Amino acid sequence: MYYVDPHIHMVSRITDDYVRMARAGCVAVSEPAFWAGFDRGSAAAFADYFRQLTGFERQRAAQYGIHHMCWLCINAKEAENVALSREVISIIPEFLDQPGVLGIGEIGLNKNTKNEVTIFEQQVDLAMQTDELILVHTPHLADKYKGTRMIIDMLRGDVRIKPERVLIDHVEEHTIKNALDAGFWVGMTLYPQTKCTPQRAVDMIEMYGSERIMANSAGDWGASNPMNMPDFLRALRARGHDAKTVHKIVYHNPLRFMSQAKRFDFQPPIPISAE
Repeated sequence: MYYVDPHIHMVSRITDDYVRMARAGCVAVSEPAFWAGFDRGSAAAFADYFRQLTGFERQRAAQYGIHHMCWLCINAKEAENVALSREVISIIPEFLDQPGVLGIGEIGLNKNTKNEVTIFEQQVDLAMQTDELILVHTPHLADKYKGTRMIIDMLRGDVRIKPERVLIDHVEEHTIKNALDAGFWVGMTLYPQTKCTPQRAVDMIEMYGSERIMANSAGDWGASNPMNMPDFLRALRARGHDAKTVHKIVYHNPLRFMSQAKRFDFQPPIPISAE
């Protein structure tokens, strides 16, 4: 069965991971801009990173039959440096017209600080000015519920925001309902320690259904597994979900959301369902 991983940081993965993912049925990925494992010291460093996302990584994925798309931003972890963040925001428009750039992301909150809020709002404003999709990072662990509520309140307070053009990622059992009730798309991150397991993700599907829900592996610098999407697919089937439902969650849903982007350029092997 084909699947799409809508949030995976392939710059932190070895080429063998592309091989394994392709063999398992992955046909496309989208890679949000994120933390590099250390705090970068200049806007020039981010410019090089954006070139890597929009150029080299896209070419590397294509060698293994996987279509690579990406998102651009300064992430919440580095947003505490407001001066640097504003410099980075000022150069993002230079890269937005590159093929396969889906929008602004993953923006959000890390420790729910005033500076993070300031930069989050400025990047939302950039997305509105340039008519881009938004991908949102919600905090880890103890900060998650409060941070998710803050993010939802800020987004709902901006009359320009169309909820169907926003994906709120890293939802868990205590945050998913708020995001869905507000009309946003949600992403469940299959992460071994600080997000959720494939089995817990199936629990959420059984509680909230399959509409506006997708899953991803994140696959970043920490303990993570780019093969968690196939594990999730198998967990769904093991719990009795039929092939149509599974395919909707792991293939059609992410493509339905991403296809709203101006530079969505993937030619899916199976047409995107309108359901």
